[in-house]
Amino acid sequence: MSKFDEQIIVVPRKTLFDNEKNAFNGFLSKNKLTGQNIFDALKHYEVKRRGDMEEDPSYKQLISYCLLENEHGEILVYERLSGGGEERLHGQSSIGVGGHMNDVPGAESINEVLRVNAQRELEEEVGIQSQDSQNMDYIGFINDDTNKVGEVHIGIVFKITVNSNDVEAKETDTLRIKWVEKGSIDAYDDFETWSSLILQAL
Repeated sequence: MSKFDEQIIVVPRKTLFDNEKNAFNGFLSKNKLTGQNIFDALKHYEVKRRGDMEEDPSYKQLISYCLLENEHGEILVYERLSGGGEERLHGQSSIGVGGHMNDVPGAESINEVLRVNAQRELEEEVGIQSQDSQNMDYIGFINDDTNKVGEVHIGIVFKITVNSNDVEAKETDTLRIKWVEKGSIDAYDDFETWSSLILQAL
């Protein structure tokens, strides 16, 4: 199956942002009222073909975005290599492990749908098993409507503390990973937009 035929979870933009009343750019904490309202709107998700959504800004594709911190307080940074799926992001560094979300039949809540998808990506990309991600903490959203990629996606941001020995790049043709001290990142030019916005916010 082509990645464009994948059935993914999306929310109509007007529903998600309540006719633009809750629209934002950058990182939005779950504790802000706007963040709570957007989270509540996620349950109105629909399932659509990915290829039809990539150029349709009337929908937002839900993306899991997990920030990993190790036992030394360092954060995981990875570079997207040319083998990766999203050509528009090649060569850029990121702090978010994740990807598109799929429906979870039988899930009892939107929270379960989000976590099942986030866990799947952690396993596929960096080998984190579910027993090692029990402390996955939902912290907010990331959005950037200033470019074509950002316009059709919204990130659901999780933070997770892991043992660095449990992490390895599963897709070595698409990702190169390293651990970096938080305070040592002072230039964001090499980072994809979402990562630079989160680094500046946090």
